[in-house]
Amino acid sequence: MLFDEVALYYEKLESISSRLEMIDVLAELFGKASKEEIKLLVYMTQGLLGPPFDSIETGIAEKYAQLSVEMATGHNHSEIINLYHKSGDMGLVAEEFRKNTKLKRMEHTSHTVNDIYEKLIKISETSGPGSQDAKIKLLSFLISSSSPLGARYIMRLVLGELRLGVGDATILEALSKNATGDRKLKPKLEDAYNICSDLGNVAYVLATKGIPGIEHLGVILFSPIRPALAERLPTAEEILERTGGTCSVESKYDGMRVQAHFNKESKKVRLFSRNLEVITEMFPDIAKALLEDTNCDKCILEGEALAYDDISGTFYPFQETVQRKRKYGVEEASKRLPVVLFAFDLLYCDGESYLSHTYSERRKKLSEVVGKGSVIKLSEMITTSSPKELERYFTSAIERGLEGIVAKDPRAPYIAGARKFSWIKMKRSYKSELSDSIDLVIIGYYFGKGQRAELGFGGLLAAVYNQKRDMFETITKIGTGFTEEQMKMFKSLLDKIHLKKKPARVDSLLEPDFWVEPKYIITVNADEITRSPMHTCGMNHSGKEESGYALRFPRIISDGIRKDKGPEETTTTEEIIEMFSQQKKTKI
Repeated sequence: MLFDEVALYYEKLESISSRLEMIDVLAELFGKASKEEIKLLVYMTQGLLGPPFDSIETGIAEKYAQLSVEMATGHNHSEIINLYHKSGDMGLVAEEFRKNTKLKRMEHTSHTVNDIYEKLIKISETSGPGSQDAKIKLLSFLISSSSPLGARYIMRLVLGELRLGVGDATILEALSKNATGDRKLKPKLEDAYNICSDLGNVAYVLATKGIPGIEHLGVILFSPIRPALAERLPTAEEILERTGGTCSVESKYDGMRVQAHFNKESKKVRLFSRNLEVITEMFPDIAKALLEDTNCDKCILEGEALAYDDISGTFYPFQETVQRKRKYGVEEASKRLPVVLFAFDLLYCDGESYLSHTYSERRKKLSEVVGKGSVIKLSEMITTSSPKELERYFTSAIERGLEGIVAKDPRAPYIAGARKFSWIKMKRSYKSELSDSIDLVIIGYYFGKGQRAELGFGGLLAAVYNQKRDMFETITKIGTGFTEEQMKMFKSLLDKIHLKKKPARVDSLLEPDFWVEPKYIITVNADEITRSPMHTCGMNHSGKEESGYALRFPRIISDGIRKDKGPEETTTTEEIIEMFSQQKKTKI
């Protein structure tokens, strides 16, 4: 398949405001790809060059992209900079100057999808002395030999700024429609995706092995499993009722969730964060202990990594643990403040998947895998059918500086990528009206008035994620509580991803001054959740008028953007409705 044809589909997707239309266009696009191309095409449509956990990046910054356009078209640097400042999009800059090149027009090459992918991979792999010049030349060649429209999307792919507004759920439904004519296959495709976290691989398996291949897609070592998620409940009685009268209760640690994959024969270890980012370099002590202090050869286990003083039994705050994210000084930090991985679940061991096993079975096997070392420890856990004992355990966890507890149904399998009542968390914050923090995705921002007009920033429009609709639904405007530094930071970040029209997956009755790509996550507190006719979170979409939900007096509680979550990992509409029902003074 020619990349120019893909570019035409991408241009069409940009003009669409209906998610259902996007599914139809993508299904048609996938239907024209060969079995070998479809994996690459899915990655490209995601704006990637491989599965997200492999983090394949071209290593080309904006200034090098500008130099490549200069070299490819003969336009001078100031012309390129001026147009870039006007459009804010290097893809449009590449397209415009490719149309009006000052050089002898290079013959347009009919690049295939595979051609473009291979050259982009070559750019990403180019390293060492002179590598930046080599990257610029490779990109310059692609721009000068492609059509103007092709140059637009090549440049956006290179910079990681494709901005088609296509989410994973939309791609899954398009794959289903291409394969079967409707969207009913999506749940099976999503199950497979939750197990391997590689949407390109799911597409390839479907294309080559059909539905049976999808149904038998199993755990792949070093390909992360999308983590199981917990629901919320405020009382011990409600938790026991949901878990059939008996539950296993673990302490909820305030650390970094880690999914550890290791193979002792190859001495390979990969650690993944909650949002499947590779974080192995952050925790060399954990990686070493997994190979030396565990009782199996190949394994995938989950745990919470946090700074911990084994002698005093002191749990240190999350801020101490997250310092390991710094590129330098990790070794010194590991000596100053050792980190422990409190293992709480087992997903795979020596060739056998444990996803379908009950929690009790997984925990029993995990206790056999975890040795007696000081770095990998079993998480604390009791099993109880007594509300009083559960409450006492919760209180004890809080007194020791932990977040609370997670109760688990002993009979439940591991449900990858889903939020179910097989896992239920209870935190101190649920004892108040609404103190629990909420994660929101920014979908727009306002220009501001008065003194704020000078900074060009007056506030945010934020949304939650509706999983059933694959839509972002508004829940609040945040206009107060920003420092001047925060306002400058948000303005700088959001200017780079602003859009001319509302994204196809955003449902909003409000219109901000600037729409943005749903990308950045913020954490907020609010006094309570209220009903609102202005926000679309939880609105009845069957045609009957009904109020949605909104946050009363929202304020950002962190320094800025959450980098450990993607837009689909925000608080969900379902969670907001559940939290609303838990507010003590609220009657539904």
